Amino acid sequence: MSCHDLFGYLADIDEEATSRYYKQAGIWSCECGDCLNFLALAKRRMLPDFVLRVLDTLKIDPQKATYVCLLESNADGWLYQFGYRIAGTYQEPSAQPRSPAVFCGHNPYPYDAPNFPSPHFDLEFFLPLPWIPDEPRDG
Repeated sequence: MSCHDLFGYLADIDEEATSRYYKQAGIWSCECGDCLNFLALAKRRMLPDFVLRVLDTLKIDPQKATYVCLLESNADGWLYQFGYRIAGTYQEPSAQPRSPAVFCGHNPYPYDAPNFPSPHFDLEFFLPLPWIPDEPRDG
């Protein structure tokens, strides 16, 4: 286990178990237009730098999210919720987390995390992302 500061959440992460899981995991499997857009952004490494830094540190391919959902569109872009399951434990921050767009917790509905090692938690992001013009748009 190694200790990480995840935007104000202190986490003890089993990097080996996390890496082992993601090596065998497939990419996010939903093929709706919203998810295809997310996957295109992830594949092209067009997610925010602070997201990519954490994923790179933990050796997680950005395309292997365990949860993706387009929440709404607004003036800032397309608001997505996306997350990655992490082996280990976390502590609630003693003060306000450094980013209201980042949450550590337990998502009761991760589609793509069967047989994930325990204990675990979910690192989730709530961020506006761009739309890639050549990706289909549902709705």
